Amino acid sequence: MTYPLPVPTTIDSEIGPDACWHDRVQIALAIADEALLKSLLIDCTPPLVQAHRLAGVRSTIGVPVAADRVADGTIEFEEVHCVLAESLDQLEQGVAEYTRRNGNERGYLDLTHYETETQILGQSMSMTHAISLLSHAGYGASQVKHILNLPYDAWYKSWWYLADEWGEFTIPFLRLLRTRRYTDGTYTLQYKDFFAQEQPRCFKSRSQQVLVEIMPEQHQFSATLAKLNSARQQTGITQALVICDRISDLEARGFISQGISLYAAQEIALPVRAKCDRCATQDCPMRGKPDSPVLLCQRFCLNPE
Repeated sequence: MTYPLPVPTTIDSEIGPDACWHDRVQIALAIADEALLKSLLIDCTPPLVQAHRLAGVRSTIGVPVAADRVADGTIEFEEVHCVLAESLDQLEQGVAEYTRRNGNERGYLDLTHYETETQILGQSMSMTHAISLLSHAGYGASQVKHILNLPYDAWYKSWWYLADEWGEFTIPFLRLLRTRRYTDGTYTLQYKDFFAQEQPRCFKSRSQQVLVEIMPEQHQFSATLAKLNSARQQTGITQALVICDRISDLEARGFISQGISLYAAQEIALPVRAKCDRCATQDCPMRGKPDSPVLLCQRFCLNPE
């Protein structure tokens, strides 16, 4: 059984209508926006990451993996492992649910049974960098100000959630954070965690990488698998994604059994040359404007009139 997957849509004339399918998909990845890159990771089979755990993402095309070999690309993304509790009410509800599931009788005391060593979140940073780091972690402006102005011996206490085995943030733990200020105006942020059973593996997220292979229309399963496994060995990247145009059910099961995800090329479309005065996209502010500065657009739809 074969699954036909349509070729990406119309390409800009500068790319050329004779460009091969592989090149067109690679160009699409090179200019891809965040939404497309996230779709590659979330909507592939099986998914490489859950949508609510995916943070920043970017792609690199034509990655050297050996002296004479180049991978089609890599996608680097941040996978979230911990999130800051949004409110006291949310925390109390989360603790109650965790207590009910695990039967801990001492409530908060059981949740803080183990303690990590003090770890460094950021060292000798400028104030701007420290503010950015704390804001990215989820702290509000008033919390950031409080943390950066803590007395020398003080710790800032906050409750967080760790992802459980299903990827949901349901395991509460306590995090203490302190600040070291130096005479040159720099800051060092340190933290330690108190937890019930599973130790948090990072402060918030960890960087992950995925090898991308664009499988040509004419392909051999064994050759594609060998290329990916070689790239895995050379780069140390274990996760892999195959973007395919047409693939049999047997091949699909073979790739998936080898820990490789699959993505249908029909989801990838290049921007086309835009003609805003002839576009049928209703909610675009440039629609109907012959003097529009837009040259390329992914939403251009020719008005049949």
